[in-house]
Amino acid sequence: MRPVLIVHGGAWEIPPVAVSACRAGCRRALDAGLPILDGGGSALDAVESAIVALEDDPIFDAGYGSHLNLRGRVQLDAILMEGATLNAGAVAAVERVRNPICLARRVLEASPHVLLVADGAEEFAREQGIALCEPEDLVAPSQRQAWLRCREAGHSSAAHFPSQQGTVGAVAIDGAGRIAAGTSTGGTCCKYPGRVGDSPLIGCGCYADDEAGGASSTGWGEGIMKIVMAKTAIEMLRAGRSPQEAADGSIRLLSQRVKGTGGLILVDRQGRVGASFSTPNMAFAYRDATGAVVIAP
Repeated sequence: MRPVLIVHGGAWEIPPVAVSACRAGCRRALDAGLPILDGGGSALDAVESAIVALEDDPIFDAGYGSHLNLRGRVQLDAILMEGATLNAGAVAAVERVRNPICLARRVLEASPHVLLVADGAEEFAREQGIALCEPEDLVAPSQRQAWLRCREAGHSSAAHFPSQQGTVGAVAIDGAGRIAAGTSTGGTCCKYPGRVGDSPLIGCGCYADDEAGGASSTGWGEGIMKIVMAKTAIEMLRAGRSPQEAADGSIRLLSQRVKGTGGLILVDRQGRVGASFSTPNMAFAYRDATGAVVIAP
């Protein structure tokens, strides 16, 4: 089976002016991860590399260019999970790590814990030799301007248009059949300091199991947590649904049970992909097991 990689840049109302940048960003993420898979590398390496590319791109709400919280600071969350052992590493509410997905990888491999937050996560980063940045290094000018508009006139989505942006994620299956998934985010605009959404939580922001598949979520985190959306989708795969059926079913459940909106990408153990969303658009791209490349919107 040819390795598969699917990435997303969030489910949101992508304005026409941002479409080309979202497409280019998803393409760069594929270009970062696919050579690893094609060279015989692991799904875990490919997912991490793809998400680093997405975190470095200010068109997305992850890493540099993330939304600012009420205090005008960036707080980042990320998770990485591999499906052979169900091991995962995650970080939340970090303010001095440019690529939180890399820190999540170190938590996965070098910590007895699954989730580290805030100062503790940054202390662990220093111990692991991950350079810390200044908090301002993560702030894009467009997000500072949106935050100032919200502070002056009250928070509204209009204040952030056209820079609402979205959470990022990736799922891969490599040539050995190993599955990995990851998700990274700056969270919601003007969020309360210390707010953590679905993204760094196992089963919510992502899930990977070699026996069924892998998934990465995006959207309204409070709703996604309530239905444990990524794990719900994987259990639909385990029950025999196709990836597209599982993706559609999970998004439908999000809407029906908690009135939430969002998106989901999936890969099953056979390398079949699925993607679904209930927002006006979702930025995503994949290369499937046939070699076909799709980029949306």
